[in-house]
Amino acid sequence: MFSLDRWIEIFQTLNKNKLRTVLSGFTIAFAILLFTLLFGVGNGLKHTFEKQFAADAQNSVYIRSGQTTKPYKGLQSGRKIQFKNDDTKFINSKFEDEIQFFSPNIERFNVSAVYKGEQNRYTVRGVYPDYQPLESAVIQDGRFLSVLDLKRRSKVIAIGRLVEKDLFGSLSAMGKNINLDGIAYKVIGVFNDPGGDGDERFIYTPFTTAQGMYRDNDELDRFGLTFNPELNVDKAMAFSNLLTKMLKEKHNVHPRDQAAIRVFNYAERTRGVQQFMMVLNVIILFIGIGTLVAGIIGISNIMVYIVKERNKELGIRKALGATPKSIIGMIMLESIFVTAVAGYAGLMIGVFTLKALGKSLEEYGILNPSVETYVVVGATIVLIIAGTIAGYIPATRAARIKPIEALNDE
Repeated sequence: MFSLDRWIEIFQTLNKNKLRTVLSGFTIAFAILLFTLLFGVGNGLKHTFEKQFAADAQNSVYIRSGQTTKPYKGLQSGRKIQFKNDDTKFINSKFEDEIQFFSPNIERFNVSAVYKGEQNRYTVRGVYPDYQPLESAVIQDGRFLSVLDLKRRSKVIAIGRLVEKDLFGSLSAMGKNINLDGIAYKVIGVFNDPGGDGDERFIYTPFTTAQGMYRDNDELDRFGLTFNPELNVDKAMAFSNLLTKMLKEKHNVHPRDQAAIRVFNYAERTRGVQQFMMVLNVIILFIGIGTLVAGIIGISNIMVYIVKERNKELGIRKALGATPKSIIGMIMLESIFVTAVAGYAGLMIGVFTLKALGKSLEEYGILNPSVETYVVVGATIVLIIAGTIAGYIPATRAARIKPIEALNDE
């Protein structure tokens, strides 16, 4: 039950022993503060990786061509590998069951885009409609490219949110015509991309349109595809390895030539990042537990010292009729109160520190450092329990001491 006299007595005791109270509270607050900062920075690193992953689908595979570095089958090194439309048919026919989305790609860099008095330069990509999920592009207005656009070789484009902002300001770009290197294209959609500003300054047009405008024949630049999401990491890597092998065979490339045909599988990056994050979580957890243990030890030592220091006071209380139960209750309540208040203070300081440093930490690759409330509340509860136990053990001993022994204690 709540006892006003008991609380008045506790506050009087704390007020009389300010230094002791401050030191006890500082130990607890510092432990929770450090715990909060560690987990906040760890979460910031996680958010950074999550943002990087958000740029593309996590089951994406990108295929690029280069130059051979090894002679093979009588062919000289330094030979340029050029993908063509028949490679599109080859890949789809050989890996129909493994492929989810697929798109060949033609890129045109530094294209001049003009709308009335506004002008800027962007990268134009000729793609299939399937390219949208590869880039995780989200349509915010209008639509993305369609199969009908491909068949008609329509001069239509889907533009990034920042392209619209650059050329149209606060106006909508929908239905407007933009001149790309002097040729008019109609805007049919505006998209945003979780990958960030760079991905929102692309312009997408039908692959067939781009190939007719920017290539003299059926050449293309690269391929993008997503594999069946039901494939685990090992099967996904086996799929991309087999794909690489078959493309090398088709283009007469040495099996150990790493530069001629380059296949980048996000599954490999996903596995590497998962391993890194697991190690990071273990490190943070280990340091966090170590911090809490240090706080618990600090609380225990302080409580032992506090009770030892108050032996005479407790002896007088027993001589005046205080029961062992009341002495134990007083010390435990005092311990719980100091631990709870100091722990909450450390939590608040930690949270506000993370918020204050949030923007400045981005340049070090730590994005939105924060900590889940349940984590630090749980840590605080652990310290409160530790404070309770730390107070109970010496309080029980003190309650058993005889008044005459306590008064004679030096």
